[in-house]
Amino acid sequence: QVQLVESGGGLVQPGGSLRLSCSASGNCLRLYALGWYRQALGKQREWIAQIRNSGHAEYSDSYKGRFTISRDKSRTTIHLQMNNLKSEDTAIYYCPAQGFESNYWGQGTQIAVSS
Repeated sequence: QVQLVESGGGLVQPGGSLRLSCSASGNCLRLYALGWYRQALGKQREWIAQIRNSGHAEYSDSYKGRFTISRDKSRTTIHLQMNNLKSEDTAIYYCPAQGFESNYWGQGTQIAVSS
């Protein structure tokens, strides 16, 4: 089993920045990628980015250039740097882990972009 804990959410003004973190624990040796999704109220969950064990990062075109995924040397903690935030970025942000046998999800962290 793998446990994921997201943090760093909160209220931010339009144009501001936030950095989310996600820490994985448990049987992390069976994981091959960590990533970020988000889900706004009344909308489907959207993929943002992922980073593989190799360090290769992939992005949805919708977020490329404004959001940046990174990870610590431990490879079990990743981050999402979000810049120039807009009201439409208001959502719950989730950190999924892709494993060779199973996928895992955290509880999410809420971002609200409002003046």
